[in-house]
Amino acid sequence: MEKKLTTTAMLFSVGFVFMLVCAVGAFFYGIQIGTEKTEANYAKEKEAGNGAAPSDLPYQQQDLVSFYHTVFLPYREFQNEWFAAMVKLSQGKTSEATSMFKDLSNLAETKAGEASSVDMQKSPLLAESQVNYIRSLKLFKDAAVKAAASAKTLDNNDLAQHVVKEKTFLSASQNALTAQQAYYSAMQIWAATVNLDIPSEYKASSILELSEWEKLPFIVKNKLMADQLMSRKKLTIYYPHDLTSRVDDFVISGQAAKMKLHTLSAVVDLLINTDAVRSGDFTQNKSRLYQQDLFPQLPFFFPESG
Repeated sequence: MEKKLTTTAMLFSVGFVFMLVCAVGAFFYGIQIGTEKTEANYAKEKEAGNGAAPSDLPYQQQDLVSFYHTVFLPYREFQNEWFAAMVKLSQGKTSEATSMFKDLSNLAETKAGEASSVDMQKSPLLAESQVNYIRSLKLFKDAAVKAAASAKTLDNNDLAQHVVKEKTFLSASQNALTAQQAYYSAMQIWAATVNLDIPSEYKASSILELSEWEKLPFIVKNKLMADQLMSRKKLTIYYPHDLTSRVDDFVISGQAAKMKLHTLSAVVDLLINTDAVRSGDFTQNKSRLYQQDLFPQLPFFFPESG
């Protein structure tokens, strides 16, 4: 009788472990299938074209809000953790770089699954942004795996410099910046449907004078800042609208004139190269500079209500 009970218990344990392994495998398989389906749907829609350009299609505020919570926020949560880890690394505040990057790799995979859980195909720019955020997270996963391996042979300072120059990280950043451009373009198109004085597209000249910049709506300025960050291949913890507010403050305060700066690129170069932009700059300047401006009801424009 005792031998029979022991065998039963053993079979139960083996069965439980088997079910657990299957459940975990099914979870990650589901993430992979969801990601591939999202990319396949986007590619199909892009090839078909649907007879309309992204700028010809309406974007509802709810589309932007839904995208924020289901796609952008998972990516942003990962990005915040990545930047925090890189700060610790550069400051020598971690002695477990290998495990830190392994955790980041797992987090990137989880967030890629979350970002692929919805279908944004009815809004082409949002679909483009979604696919690029997912691609970025998958590349960040690979970059983190490579960084974890490099951590075994490099000290923190050398590792930090190695990571930001490694091609997988650079590709991840490029995809994130492309996704950011598409999201801010969608916001501009939405704004154009609400206020007919706002253009759905704006082609800035290669040398944009500050006098012209000052005339532009806030939502258009944000898209231009997303473009500026892309052209510099600059992935930042701050948002494009934080950069917008710093440029506006710099110009309105008279600092640009005092320094004899006349073009947008010159001001952006100065602010970025001197690390003069911070996450939260928009919030600090919002009530003073943008009381009359139009922007969608997205949490990063209204942090005070969060």
